[in-house]
Amino acid sequence: MAELSGTWRPAGTAVPLAECAVLLGPADDVAVATRDLPAGLSIGTDAGEIVLPGGVPRGHKVALRPVPAGSAVLKYGQSIGLATMDIAAGDQVHGHNLAMAGAGRPAEFGAPRRSRPEPPGSPGPVRTFPGYRRADGRVGTRNCIGVLASVNCSASTARLIADQFRVDALRAFPNVDGVVPLTHTGGCGLVSGSVGAQTLLRTLRGYARHPNLGGLLVVGLGCEMLPVQSVLEDLDLPADTLVEVLTIQHTGGVRASVRAGAERVRRMLPELEARRRQPVPVADLVLGLNCGGSDGYSGITANPALGIASDLLVEAGGTSILGETPEVFGAEHLLTRRAVDATVGRRLLDRLDWWREYALAGGGSLDNNPSPGNKAGGLTTILEKSLGAVAKAGRADLTAVYEYAEPVTERGLVFMDTPGYDPVSVTGIVAGGATVVCFTTGRGSVLGCRPTPCLKLATSTELYHRMSEDLDLNCGGIVDGTASLAQTGREIFERIIAVASGERTVSEDLDLGQDEFVPWPIGTVT
Repeated sequence: MAELSGTWRPAGTAVPLAECAVLLGPADDVAVATRDLPAGLSIGTDAGEIVLPGGVPRGHKVALRPVPAGSAVLKYGQSIGLATMDIAAGDQVHGHNLAMAGAGRPAEFGAPRRSRPEPPGSPGPVRTFPGYRRADGRVGTRNCIGVLASVNCSASTARLIADQFRVDALRAFPNVDGVVPLTHTGGCGLVSGSVGAQTLLRTLRGYARHPNLGGLLVVGLGCEMLPVQSVLEDLDLPADTLVEVLTIQHTGGVRASVRAGAERVRRMLPELEARRRQPVPVADLVLGLNCGGSDGYSGITANPALGIASDLLVEAGGTSILGETPEVFGAEHLLTRRAVDATVGRRLLDRLDWWREYALAGGGSLDNNPSPGNKAGGLTTILEKSLGAVAKAGRADLTAVYEYAEPVTERGLVFMDTPGYDPVSVTGIVAGGATVVCFTTGRGSVLGCRPTPCLKLATSTELYHRMSEDLDLNCGGIVDGTASLAQTGREIFERIIAVASGERTVSEDLDLGQDEFVPWPIGTVT
């Protein structure tokens, strides 16, 4: 191809658009640069040649046609905002000439397409993977012991207990995937019965009954607002979950509690070691979908590829959980039109209404997003970010909408109301029952989550090579021309099954995840 450096070129030597940018829809006003484009570059489009008056960084948008001030700018075939000045063909389109527009669109509740599995008895083999079948019928992808703090006051003790079982201490127990400290900053000072208290309790109980935990030690101080009894009371734990509790005050202090807690964990190890993986249907997988540190490629490569993988799982009878409500804002119409009924669609709209009031009460608004890192990567408005973010949900019908950390019981594609802040969002999704998480990133994220393995997907080859020790899979081949969207989606699906079967992720190799257990801190602390 022609070089992308230098000055303007004579007619006939323009670089074809497909060699330097991606056009996502035939009606789009902009394309996304796949490499740094220098000033003076001539680009050949279907409408003729355009010459760039200034440089356009990779991942950023270049205008393909003039857009008058006040007009909508289209990407993905949807408006991503309004031009704040006249935009000429070849201009970079970003915050200097594009601004947020009203995100409200009429709700559409269209007839859903068929996305559920065939009924039992239909032809075709059932795809399986080796997992841990729990007594309540759910399936785990890991066999861990959780040391769960009921309150921040017991967090250090819980961590000290878990620290007794680092890698060397578990060499005799190769079938135990770890002793995981689950510590947080709450548990006391919240108004009893408040939304914040209920949300924290729901999160702790979701982790306590998680199918990836075969053993559980709940550690409290002894005088907190959320005592250990409240975490376990009337909780439908699987009958094969080994459970122990202790409180620091009653046990005799931190040192005595660490000794006692470590001994209780040791008693669990032989029984958990005796458990084995067995073939179970892929339909028993619960996949969490999340993105963070997004860039201009997120909605082109990793997110839509993950959407294909999600569709494959749903078609097999499994479950995918989409979250991050603030990053659906402006693209909610793409989900409501896929809701299985109007009730499900309106429930999603109700959560967005709640978020508008929540953001306003905090002195902000939902269009405060994208973050500085997102903008540096090429995203300008929350409309643009949301349109790319919902691509993680593929094309399946939306079967249910859940509040934060609620147990997910419906199969298919579901939505959970979570913040856009990654550790809080993923914590809620795991509390809901996700047994594998896929996390897409364009800027580079080092997030982990335990006891659920987290696959991190890079949006570009450059990022993948730069942070290869922190990322599991490269989706950049979609823009490099070395892989198709369908091929990458299938590759992600196969990696999900491999990780569910026991293959370790880079986050697990680094022992990440214990500091990313962050329940959503809602409400007044007194």
